[in-house]
Amino acid sequence: MNRRNDSLALFAHDGELICGVDEAGRGPLAGAVFAAAVILDPARPIEGLRDSKKLTEARRNELAEQIKARALAWSVAQCSELEIDALNILQATMLAMRRAVEGLHPAPTLALIDGNRCPVMPVRSEAIVKGDDTVPAISAASILAKTARDAALMQLHQQYPHYAFDQHKGYPTALHLERLRLHGVSPVHRKSYAPVRELLDLPAPQPHTK
Repeated sequence: MNRRNDSLALFAHDGELICGVDEAGRGPLAGAVFAAAVILDPARPIEGLRDSKKLTEARRNELAEQIKARALAWSVAQCSELEIDALNILQATMLAMRRAVEGLHPAPTLALIDGNRCPVMPVRSEAIVKGDDTVPAISAASILAKTARDAALMQLHQQYPHYAFDQHKGYPTALHLERLRLHGVSPVHRKSYAPVRELLDLPAPQPHTK
């Protein structure tokens, strides 16, 4: 169920403990997909929360530190490239979101999910399209997921410097595709993604019926 934007307060219902949830890294050809869940503290507001994609890297990192310091609870989780290949990216993203919510202490009573669908989990949830730019808790989750994934890709760059993960963060840029063709597929590439799969000459994955 989607809410109207003017009702998207931090605590939209009396007695609820609400978390925002968002993901980062569905499109890249390499690395894990990350998700974060955040319960903001209304007594410790954070100025400037918005969709992480609309912030500079420096501002994202600054806000991430504030979120971790001021939130009532926050959690970051991931699904590996092996899980992505086994489940498909949609189901892996849903699993990462569920893991993030399950990592919150105290546990929320309602999860507001960015997008148009919710993961299956014990906590009640509502999907909010473009929530990462309208709901502060989802914006905070967007920032934590993005900064965590960027940090992970910088670590992968240390392991596999010839792929230039520090420049494209795993996304299918011309540079990344060039390095893939030159150096082949690494252990952290998503083998179910077409540009990688084609280099390995693997059959296309069968569509999931669920």
